[in-house]
Amino acid sequence: MMRNVARISVAGLFGLGSLLALAQIVPTSPQNRPAVARTEAVTYLFPEQVTIASGKPSQVALHFRVGQGLHINSHMPSADYLIPTDFSIPDNAGVKLSGAEYPEGKIITLPFDPTTKLSVYTGEFAIEARIAAAPGNHLVKAKLHYQACDENQCLPPKTITVPIDVIGK
Repeated sequence: MMRNVARISVAGLFGLGSLLALAQIVPTSPQNRPAVARTEAVTYLFPEQVTIASGKPSQVALHFRVGQGLHINSHMPSADYLIPTDFSIPDNAGVKLSGAEYPEGKIITLPFDPTTKLSVYTGEFAIEARIAAAPGNHLVKAKLHYQACDENQCLPPKTITVPIDVIGK
């Protein structure tokens, strides 16, 4: 009987040690991550649903917000090596993107390099997309590709989903 108790205790200690080891490799909680990691750098605001004439290109204004203290390169960045903001719709969505008009970028300079001028979006901005839809209801998972930066560093490029319920009538 004493041997069985000893085995259970050793097994219990081994199990506790394993749990402690796993706890050390679990990522930190969201509260301990930097502010940029907790929220999206760019948020899609609206519209969630649009009704357009089927088969005819229609203009739809898509509204976005860049997080406070951040900027993203405009669609026409000031240097070739900068990643442009780009809106797209997948080919199999039942909705075609026939073009998009992007706002003009705001020109900024950064404290560490006041000679370089950057064309960026900050705050809220809108992209005027021209879309055509087949008749019916299409739940489109459009995409916005961008790279967000603050005054000191840039985050890796990112693509967010832009969900739009497009009704072609």
